Amino acid sequence: MEIRNLLAVYSMTKSKKDRKRVSLYEFMDKFQTEQDAMEYIESIRWANGRVCPRCNARETSRASHKTMPYWCKPCRKYFSVKTGSLMEESRLPYKKWLMAIYLLSTSLKGVASTKLGNDIAVRQPTAWFMAHRIRTAWANNASQLFGCEVEVDETYIGGKEKNKHKDQKLNAGRGTVGKTAVVGIKERDSKQIKSIKVADTKAITLHQIVCDAVADGSTVYTDDATAYEGLEKQGYTHETVKHSVGEYVKGQAHINGTESFWSCLKRGYYGIYHKMSPKHLQKYVDEFSARQNVRALDTMVQIDCTIRGLFNKRLKYADLISGPDGRLH
Repeated sequence: MEIRNLLAVYSMTKSKKDRKRVSLYEFMDKFQTEQDAMEYIESIRWANGRVCPRCNARETSRASHKTMPYWCKPCRKYFSVKTGSLMEESRLPYKKWLMAIYLLSTSLKGVASTKLGNDIAVRQPTAWFMAHRIRTAWANNASQLFGCEVEVDETYIGGKEKNKHKDQKLNAGRGTVGKTAVVGIKERDSKQIKSIKVADTKAITLHQIVCDAVADGSTVYTDDATAYEGLEKQGYTHETVKHSVGEYVKGQAHINGTESFWSCLKRGYYGIYHKMSPKHLQKYVDEFSARQNVRALDTMVQIDCTIRGLFNKRLKYADLISGPDGRLH
């Protein structure tokens, strides 16, 4: 179920104070054995009965294979709940996967790979790869069009030129030089947010992002950046606040919601991760967006949403580190 629809159901049946939180101790106490952890993940993936991840056949049976406990009769291959998922070819126990998912899902500002590795007793490179696979599970978790009242704003992620090593300085000015732009779109009613890394903040880029994410006829609130001018011609009601003259709220016009999200993202950047390379930046903003989007849900529902995102996706280590700057954070 789309996160926004799930939140709508929750809002009708629960208040914020009724949200059921689960501590790490309580969470891991649910899984005394590897079998318990595996069966929990299977119950989410195969809620309507076990099927082969390769051919979707239901003609499956238990097998005596050490790591692949099931056999598919039509395609004549062994499989497990990890097959055809972001956990595929991982030798890590299911309990460690669940613990990593819990830590990343419930830590508001993220978890460094060094800390994650220490917490689940794996090497830092293993934790780093594992965390990126979980972030991939969170991609596009707010895929429906936003509507009614929507805030749009942009920020820049990256280190300051004056703090860089001499060999890494661009010597091309200050401000946004050497940083990567990210556009945030927040729907006020549902408090859902989308964050998208962009190559530039030109009008044609920002207008296209708004058109792709926001339903026609919606009210779009922005600051007074000239790149947002002309949104009315795209079918939106466009209202602005003039940050350039110190105006931050004008009636219903403000972008405080997106700016609050940027604050959380940057606290994670400065205090936890310290660096987000342009290559992997989209994964990090997906992480922060996903946590924001499920904050109102029960802890176990948050975990279930993350686990569902693991399936029918793959992220190979060779692809993750390929290209310039690939192995950096």
